[in-house]
Amino acid sequence: MEHRKQKIAPVSTFISRLARYAIFAFGLVAFSVGIGTIGYHHLATLNWIDSFHMACMILTGMGPVAEMPSDTAKLFSSFYALYSGVAFLSITAVFFAPIIHRILHILQIDPE
Repeated sequence: MEHRKQKIAPVSTFISRLARYAIFAFGLVAFSVGIGTIGYHHLATLNWIDSFHMACMILTGMGPVAEMPSDTAKLFSSFYALYSGVAFLSITAVFFAPIIHRILHILQIDPE
């Protein structure tokens, strides 16, 4: 990203930067949902669709949709929920970083 004393980047550069950050954020979402789906499938013995649904609901902060049958599944669900809280905030920050940077950069440039 450009330094505060540099001129603002052209729109094409901004769009390509935004696309790169969005792809990275999407990769983090896919990785996080994958961990949850595999964990719920193997540890909570949910089928693949229910595991995916549960992982998506936990990752977005909506809450659990299935009862955990064992202590191992409950522990996984607890740690995945803690991870999901941090991951959701981090992914949001990654996605919006270029937008916020551009806004702050525009506000800080001298009109000269």
